[in-house]
Amino acid sequence: MQDEGNKTNGFLLLILANMIWGGNFVIGRIGVDYFPPVLFSLMRWIIAFILLTPFMTKQLKNDWKIIRKHLKILLLLAVTGIAGYNTIIYVALQYTTSINASVVNSTTPLFIAILAVFILREKLLAHQAAGIILSVFGIIFVISKGSFEVFLSWKINAGDLYVLAAVFMWALYSVIGKKYANVLPLLSAFYISVFLGILLLVPLSLVEYMWLQAAKPVFTLPSIGILLYVGFLASIMAFLSWNFGVHLIGAAKAGVFLNLLPVFAIIFALCFTHERLYLYQIIGGGIVILGVVLSSRKTLRLKNHSQEDTFSA
Repeated sequence: MQDEGNKTNGFLLLILANMIWGGNFVIGRIGVDYFPPVLFSLMRWIIAFILLTPFMTKQLKNDWKIIRKHLKILLLLAVTGIAGYNTIIYVALQYTTSINASVVNSTTPLFIAILAVFILREKLLAHQAAGIILSVFGIIFVISKGSFEVFLSWKINAGDLYVLAAVFMWALYSVIGKKYANVLPLLSAFYISVFLGILLLVPLSLVEYMWLQAAKPVFTLPSIGILLYVGFLASIMAFLSWNFGVHLIGAAKAGVFLNLLPVFAIIFALCFTHERLYLYQIIGGGIVILGVVLSSRKTLRLKNHSQEDTFSA
C-alpha cells in the first residue's frame, strides 16, 4: 500500500511540475521580449538561490561532506539542468512560438528512456514504449494540424533545433539525477547545482552583453512578475516536484509525463494570447494524455514482483 501511495504522489508531483513548466514556455516567450536569454536565465536562478538560501543553511552544513565528495556530479547537473536546458530554451523562444517549442520539447521522453536504458540499465516495458509512441503520435498530430500533407511539408526551424538540443540536456539531467538519487541529498544537491549554474551563467551573460550586443533588459511591473514566476514557480516548485517524482517512480516512467507539458502550454497560450482552440489540438492533446495513462499503468507481465522496475547503477 505504501508503494502504491508513493507512486500516486509521484504522478501528482510530475503533473504539477509540467503544469508549471507549461506556463513557463508561455511566460518565457513573453520574457525574451524584456530580457536577453542568458541574462533571463541568470536572473531566474539568482532569484531562486536567494529564496532558497534562508532554508538551506543548516541542511547544507549537515550534508556538506557528501556534497563536497560529489562536486563533479553536481557541476554536471548544473551544466545540463540549470544553465544548459533553460538558457537554450530561452534562446529558442526568440525564433519559435511557445506552443511549437513545447510540442518539440515533448520528444524528451524518448531521450530519457533511451539514456535510462544505457546509463541506468532500466528496463523499458512494452506498455511504456507503447505509451511513448502514442504520445509522440499525438504531438505529431498537433504539429501537422491533423493534416498528413502539412506534416510532409513541415520543416524544423532554428528555434525547434535549439529546443531539441535543450531536450538532450534535460534528459541527461534527469537520468544522472536518478542515478545519484540515493547518494546525494536532494535539496542540498539542488541548491548547490543552482549556485554552480549561476557561476556558469555570469560569464556567459557578460559575453552576451559585451560581444553579442544583446538588448538591454527592461524592468516593468509585468517583467518583474515574469521574473518572479520563473524564479519561484518554474525554478523551485517545478524542479523539486520533478526531482521527487522521478525519485518515486523512476526516470523512464517519469519521462513520459513530459508529454503533458504542451497540453498545459497550449491551454495557457490560449488564455494569454487569445488564440483559437482548434479540433486538431483537442484530439492531439487527448492522444498525449492517453499515452501518459497507458505508460504509467501497472505492468501486466507475469513476472516476479522483485524483477520489475529494476536497474543497475
